[in-house]
Amino acid sequence: MELNQFAEEFRQEVLSQCDGEDSAHFREDKFTEVMIDYLKQANEVDDGEVCYHKHDSRGEKLNGFSLSGDGECLDLFVCYFNGSVPPENIPNAEVKTQFKRLRRFLEAALDAPSRGFEDSSPVFDVAQQIHVQREELTKARLFFLTDGIVKNAELENVTVNGVEITHYIWDMEKLHRFITSGMQREVIEIDFAGEFDGAVPCVGTADATDEYCTYLAFFPGSLLAGLYGKYGPRLLEKNVRSFLQAKGKINKGIRNTILNEPHRFLAYNNGISATAEQIKVDQPSKGLHLLKWARDFQIVNGGQTTASIYHAFRKDDADLSKLVIQVKLTVLNDPKKIDVFVPLISRYANSQNKVNAADFSANHPYHITLEELSRTTWAPAASGTERQTHWYYERARGSYLDDKSRQGTPAKIRAFESLNPIRQKFSKTDLAKYENSWNQYPHLVCTGAEKNFIKFTELFIEKGHPPVDSDYFHRLVAKAILFKRAERIVSEQNFGGFRANIVTYALAWLAHHTAQKIDLEKIWREQEISKNLNDSIQIVSTQANEHILNPPANRRNPGEWSKHPDCWTAFREKKIAIPSALQKELVELRRPQDGRYTPNTALTPAIHDAETVNEINHTMEVSAETWFKISNWAKETDNLLPWQRSLAFSLGKLASREKSPTPKQAAQGVKIFDEAQRLGFKNEG
Repeated sequence: MELNQFAEEFRQEVLSQCDGEDSAHFREDKFTEVMIDYLKQANEVDDGEVCYHKHDSRGEKLNGFSLSGDGECLDLFVCYFNGSVPPENIPNAEVKTQFKRLRRFLEAALDAPSRGFEDSSPVFDVAQQIHVQREELTKARLFFLTDGIVKNAELENVTVNGVEITHYIWDMEKLHRFITSGMQREVIEIDFAGEFDGAVPCVGTADATDEYCTYLAFFPGSLLAGLYGKYGPRLLEKNVRSFLQAKGKINKGIRNTILNEPHRFLAYNNGISATAEQIKVDQPSKGLHLLKWARDFQIVNGGQTTASIYHAFRKDDADLSKLVIQVKLTVLNDPKKIDVFVPLISRYANSQNKVNAADFSANHPYHITLEELSRTTWAPAASGTERQTHWYYERARGSYLDDKSRQGTPAKIRAFESLNPIRQKFSKTDLAKYENSWNQYPHLVCTGAEKNFIKFTELFIEKGHPPVDSDYFHRLVAKAILFKRAERIVSEQNFGGFRANIVTYALAWLAHHTAQKIDLEKIWREQEISKNLNDSIQIVSTQANEHILNPPANRRNPGEWSKHPDCWTAFREKKIAIPSALQKELVELRRPQDGRYTPNTALTPAIHDAETVNEINHTMEVSAETWFKISNWAKETDNLLPWQRSLAFSLGKLASREKSPTPKQAAQGVKIFDEAQRLGFKNEG
């Protein structure tokens, strides 16, 4: 794809995200969001939240940020977007000015977040996080993102308040190269012999099938710290970084050993597992190898250890001369298996974690089936048109552009765009926002796209995911339409900051207080929401804005408040008057065919432990009619899993005959009843 054509495609992608909103600030936010998505795909960053801040008199600007899970690496983004095609050349003076504004914001945040940042603004939350973390921070990566072209910008890395500052530029040429090269990330090549005090002694062995070789080495602590200092989070395989993101603080036990007993570190620590695509070794004697060079060296287990050693070295001036750590390095003989094999090594090496995001990655059957449905399912023609279209699920970032470019001729490309409108494209993180809002986890949505996706993954692994069929796809698209429309409604009310937080809270409240009986099939058929639903979102979003902007005294910042479960619990219980006409649009639940049932009387269960007795009694206290209603409600609203709906119906039949459930049925019955109530089920009428 030619650069100018690519730039126009990119511009259209950004504008499609704006959905009619034309302010320069909003366009810049969407540009930031799209660019961060590509940086994640390129393995440059793990996550990033959009946060716009500009203070001309102080010369500060910020467009987005991300703080690593171990707390030692900060990413800050500043953008220059003007939507020009062909892309304009950005003068080096402008690049330096933008970086200077970003640095000034960082300096102000490190100094004191209360200095000039309004308490109720999103940027105050960011500044506060940076300030609180200032003692832990070792490096800050500043990114200049632009839809123009930067030529030969020379930037000197500096240190601010003890934090190393490095600069990165992503312009249209660099993004174009990344996309047209098949979105292959830039791999790490480590010259142990030339850059890191010489080759590393190790012993090696091959497996019986000659699929891979494994080497056992002992890395000096200074070598590991040097590697992490140069490559940072890029050294850690993505699943490990996701784990660190969830883990948070550096392990105190590891730190104490590094500082006080470095000579015992090898004995106490389990070591590190790593992989490489290719290595160079010498073999000066039988059985002994010298590791000289490695390509695509990735740590797949031991990220916490690696970050802790580097942190202790940088911040605590730890003496690493006596510290040694064992490293198991696996090298695949077939590079084509890298993308499949490495995540599995990471997954099993980190098997002590209850849930791993790799279990539900883009290659999971759920996502693959969803992608297939999105290519073959035709959405009904929207009002006033006759053309049916697809809702394009972009399982892998960049696949939309790739599919479009493969069409060949301009006429076929236009036909593709017509059948797959870019405004109807949605990604994995979008999907997680839609589902977690509908399933009433708005506080998770507020944690940011990547963290919310990880939580969405964990919930699906824990509870199981529903069958992915055409009905599921229809309802998912309806949730997307609902979410996108809510974004527009909130934007039109000009609340200021926290739009994303307000949207998810408003939709979660409506989902709860309608018991998820909003007619998703109707939204799918009409490709639009009703006026009553539109008005309801407007009313509830006003209340959500007020609720988020007025946190309790111990939750000072609105952004942090919205991420807390207590925020959602308090808002969920609010009484908000919405149009009564909406009630008539809700899914009408059919009454059970068997008519009404008499509530069960107390029965004496068999002898069980106290917890089992309580579960059986609790299950039997629910009337047969209520169990039938739960089963019917779950089916109509597509809530709960099929076996749970079936069990609810079975519990209803047992109750109608005044029979006791088995302990296993009772245990699951309690969970089903609690989950139905959490999702808003009410036993009315």
